Amino acid sequence: MHVGLLYSRIRRDEKLLLNELRDRGHEVTKIDVRKEQFDLTEPPESFDGLDVVVDRCLATSRSIYITRFLQSYGIPVVNSHETADICADKAKNSLALADAGVPTPNTKVAFTVESAMEIVEEFGYPCVLKPVVGSWGRLMAKIDSESAAEAILEHKSTLGNYEHKVFYIQEFVEKPGRDIRVLAVDGEPVAAMVRSSDHWLTNAAKGASVEEFELDDRAKELVKQASDAVGGGLLGVDLMETGVVSESGDSEARQTQSDVDYTVHEVNHTVEFKALNDAVEADVPATVVDWLEAKVDGEQSLAEVSA
Repeated sequence: MHVGLLYSRIRRDEKLLLNELRDRGHEVTKIDVRKEQFDLTEPPESFDGLDVVVDRCLATSRSIYITRFLQSYGIPVVNSHETADICADKAKNSLALADAGVPTPNTKVAFTVESAMEIVEEFGYPCVLKPVVGSWGRLMAKIDSESAAEAILEHKSTLGNYEHKVFYIQEFVEKPGRDIRVLAVDGEPVAAMVRSSDHWLTNAAKGASVEEFELDDRAKELVKQASDAVGGGLLGVDLMETGVVSESGDSEARQTQSDVDYTVHEVNHTVEFKALNDAVEADVPATVVDWLEAKVDGEQSLAEVSA
């Protein structure tokens, strides 16, 4: 197959995919989105003859617009524009999960400092303020007091971008010092890891330690539901464990498998997987390419039948 890879910077994640595709003899065209121009009706020459395009854009704006153009041209793209649009915005992401009945942290949105402050007081301290657009744990704030809330909300309201005028506030979930990242293709888990940290943020980009995690049936069920809720594709599903209990004879709170449940706090559409690939036994890029091959074969077979 002939694969187009959209990028603005080739990171280790993209190198893993490129190496796997080339090792299998697939033709790959790297497309630097910073150099492309998009017509309303005709695709750029860079996209001629492609069987599928994989979106690895770092910038959310580029990802959302380019996937829309490609779908208008009739060029298959992973992930779809609809999925990118939902996953790129935390408010839309939370709405999609809630609409699908997927357990997700209690969340409210306001558009003024005064209304946001009322939500903070309702949730109590601590609670979490997140930007509606952003990744790697940037610009997230754990609010521990009224004075902190007033300062953070006022500061956020003065920032220029309109997205900062959207106050996305979430309950603080007491997790056991870790969360779970699952890489999935159309809801089927490829691999999973726990990200552990003494800090309340457990992003690998923030220095959290990682190790492989074995998903139970409940976690697999939620990964599938969350993937379906945002339209499927190559996704990173983030879960937090709930149901901490205290075991007899142990002074510390622990979780036992029978007591564990999960809440899904986010689904990511241009998911990074280099840390995951290092942490697990599974060959992550190989499994992703397996999925891409099956996807292209299925679309080509459907086109033959339609013809």
